[in-house]
Amino acid sequence: MHRILVLVLLTIVSCARRVSSEDFNHLNGYWEIEEVQFPNGNKKDYPVNTVVDYIKLENLEGFRKKMVPRFDGTFETSDDAEPFSIIEKNGVFYMRYQNPLSEWEETLLSLSKDKFSVKNPEGIIYHFKRFEPLNIAL
Repeated sequence: MHRILVLVLLTIVSCARRVSSEDFNHLNGYWEIEEVQFPNGNKKDYPVNTVVDYIKLENLEGFRKKMVPRFDGTFETSDDAEPFSIIEKNGVFYMRYQNPLSEWEETLLSLSKDKFSVKNPEGIIYHFKRFEPLNIAL
């Protein structure tokens, strides 16, 4: 039974669509965390988010910024933005972050128009979905 499970998982992983450079434009926009997977197998779902990420990418250089959505469709934010660049190593794409205090990379695991996933250096996988603002008619 264990072997069958391993084979099924390997098949799923090997059939997964790889990220390509043509997909990078999908990163632009507002994103919210949908689920976090921890290295020990535990998961945490995020059915509601009070903060979303705004990502802007152009020519493999960009920034990521935390935004607080308001009910009127606007956002509240600070001037803080985390700059990053997209790099490739052996056919795998990474989001490389650098600031005066730290430097790290997140592996870009998947990327589509509506979802993307990254894995941080600690092995934690973050699954994001495209943010859709609430439409509250007053």
